[in-house]
Amino acid sequence: MFGLNHAVLFWCFLALLIANAEFLLHGLFPDYISLSRLSIVAHNVLALIFDIVSLLALLAVMVAAVRRSVFPPAYIEARSRDAFFILSLVAILMLAFFGLHASEIARGLERAASFMPFSSLVAGWLSGTSNGTLEVLGRVLWWIHAAALLLFLNYLPYSKHMHILTAIPNCFFRNLSRVNLMPREEFRKGSSFGVSQVNEFTWKGLFDSYACTECGRCSDCCPATSTDKPLNPRLIIHDIKSNLLKNGPLISAGEKANLPLIGNHRDGSIAEDAIWACTTCGACVEVCPAFIEQFPRIIDLRRNLVEMQSRFPGELLTFFENIEQRSNPWGMAPGDRTKWTAQVEVKPFEADSTEYLFFVGCAGAFDARNRRTTLAIARILAAAGISWGILGKDELCCGDSLRRLGNEYVFDKIASENVRLFAERRVRKVITQCPHCYHTLKNDYRQYGAELEVVHHSELISQLIKEGRLKLNGTQPPGNIVFHDSCYLGRHNAVYEAPRHALTSATGSKPVEMARHHDNSFCCGAGGGRMWLEESIGKHINVARVEQALEKNAETICACCPYCIIMFEDGLKDLNAEDRAQVLDLAEIVARALPDQQ
Repeated sequence: MFGLNHAVLFWCFLALLIANAEFLLHGLFPDYISLSRLSIVAHNVLALIFDIVSLLALLAVMVAAVRRSVFPPAYIEARSRDAFFILSLVAILMLAFFGLHASEIARGLERAASFMPFSSLVAGWLSGTSNGTLEVLGRVLWWIHAAALLLFLNYLPYSKHMHILTAIPNCFFRNLSRVNLMPREEFRKGSSFGVSQVNEFTWKGLFDSYACTECGRCSDCCPATSTDKPLNPRLIIHDIKSNLLKNGPLISAGEKANLPLIGNHRDGSIAEDAIWACTTCGACVEVCPAFIEQFPRIIDLRRNLVEMQSRFPGELLTFFENIEQRSNPWGMAPGDRTKWTAQVEVKPFEADSTEYLFFVGCAGAFDARNRRTTLAIARILAAAGISWGILGKDELCCGDSLRRLGNEYVFDKIASENVRLFAERRVRKVITQCPHCYHTLKNDYRQYGAELEVVHHSELISQLIKEGRLKLNGTQPPGNIVFHDSCYLGRHNAVYEAPRHALTSATGSKPVEMARHHDNSFCCGAGGGRMWLEESIGKHINVARVEQALEKNAETICACCPYCIIMFEDGLKDLNAEDRAQVLDLAEIVARALPDQQ
């Protein structure tokens, strides 16, 4: 309801731009600028529109004032003087509008009186008032309207309502792709990486901060915020704006900024705990009405902390070393990547003869739990007669977590090596089981010249079922199945229906949806490199998500991501609910429905 009220106020403001522009121009050039010079039809139509819109704006202001006074939301400073001052100015403008036109109607000077029902209603209250009094009243109201309008326009740049002027151009300059890619860095001697002070953001990054409406939608959907972490996406953008306002004059004068962008200052600085709490799930970007990119700004800050200052949580030191030395997060020997093949016949990928490269990924190769998913995918591919192979010990980590954590230097090395290897082996089509590998190979690697046809196993399974190449027996489903949308598969790449179609085909019934699903899904807590960090503040995100699944009486929680599988099983353990539900990948459920499994 309150979102609708804000929308009404916004569109009323746009409509009244014409009326207020005419008001100002007519005040400056009374003999040349006036809507009364328009044709009778056009004048009457505009008069009707302005009269209705002014009433709607006044009602919206009243609703907003009551809301902020009686039902203030937790995520905005609802009772601030700034908010009430702006609302008061808008109310004064609307009241002055009705009073001014009512006085003209009462004097018989408004030729569109019959098309201004609400102004005419006010004029009725003035019946019996002398023309002299009405003329004085009209002049007074004209100056009140002019003073309020000029004060409103001059105050806007200094208030949080600057978004009234900047939100629309920010929407125009928005990223037309749903995929938010961080730019590549060029590693040259003397270069600086990431962002340490506010003027190092791109112009769009800074413009975002002025376009923020402070509506709180990003905070509402953020898994970190809702589990009491120090991260609040709205405040990240607010702090960037505050820092720019305070340091802008110094930077413009060629002086050094005196308020650090990263720190624990009250306003205008961003705490490191907040920077590292982000899962890069993308929920903030998804819901923002002004198309602000919150989490990419956090990665900008991470890049500077990691690459320029070597300041990052201690757990990441081992992670970074394992990736650099053995190209996997666990630090396992590269030869162990093929241990899972002992249970199934697997061929190496051969250039020009193998159709698909199965990019197993680190979790699918080294994590004991996710090896079961890898085996299930292998059986499905074999059953469908797909030509596929693996790189074996030559496969490297895709580098997803490195890039999200801000270690662009190591990511650059790994990505470059992978792209070189793919080109050498003439890889064209890739199957992944991990949405993070899927996103990185499909999107990030394009910055390195890779043109790969990357498909997630849920997409391929759904396609094979539709084409009749994968025959399933439609076995009895493993209890009440609740489906989870992984962030990097769904929100980042819009893959929603393929896994649901495959799951329905394998079990004969549609999965149960959680309260938050599809593009409103709730993160498992492992994205953005958080898989390799402990949660020491607030409630565990994975526990919160498992609780949401159990609310639907889940007997099986189905996901399509190895990180999600690990996080959900840990969440069930933390809740002592291992006997209530099991966690299965889509591939495991489909593999059970293969004819040879009966």
